Amino acid sequence: MTKILLVEDEPKMQQVIKDNLELEGYDVALAGDGKTGLKDILENSYSLILLDVMLPEMSGFDVCRKAREKGIVTPVIFLTAKGEEIDKVLGLELGADDYITKPFGVRELLARTKAVLRRTEGSASGPAEKLTLGSVEIDFRTYTASRDGVALPMTPKEFELLKFLWQHRNQVVSRDQLLTNVWGYDETISTRTIDNFILRLRQKIEKNPAKPQRIITIHGLGYKLIA
Repeated sequence: MTKILLVEDEPKMQQVIKDNLELEGYDVALAGDGKTGLKDILENSYSLILLDVMLPEMSGFDVCRKAREKGIVTPVIFLTAKGEEIDKVLGLELGADDYITKPFGVRELLARTKAVLRRTEGSASGPAEKLTLGSVEIDFRTYTASRDGVALPMTPKEFELLKFLWQHRNQVVSRDQLLTNVWGYDETISTRTIDNFILRLRQKIEKNPAKPQRIITIHGLGYKLIA
């Protein structure tokens, strides 16, 4: 059974989300504050984390940041009453896979949950796919990476972005294609977010990120992975 951790401090919201997820057949664990949620994330294995941003003890942003620093690649969907663009950008750049602004409908939450699980579980259960770019080695099946034999920290979204570029290597990929195929929607992030993700990928895989040779910009069109 697919296990989901819900980190939410509002009891009524917590119960509504839990009940509806369980009706869909998911196994749901609960945490009511950031510190407890982080402890649970580090000690247990989940397929998805639903993470409120405004939490007691520790914010959802800090929980996500610390989890990623510890090498946790479990997909994260942020739940928050905040709807400003800066918060959406921050959440996604911290390594979240999706972002839902309260109030939201149960149908929307279930649809987003299924979409993220479909993307991440699909890549985890598929055939082994490995990529070598110079001294960088990427394993898309296990979501692990290394450079010169040293572990290279990458977020799940960075893996998915690089995988899509690899699947379309030597082709121009537009920002709209990346929005649709990597994030699965386009209303909550901007092309600036994609550009920031590309910059971070370059810092990890390029010999000289200032003069990229692998992920190049095709001005006015998008990006191309040279392989």
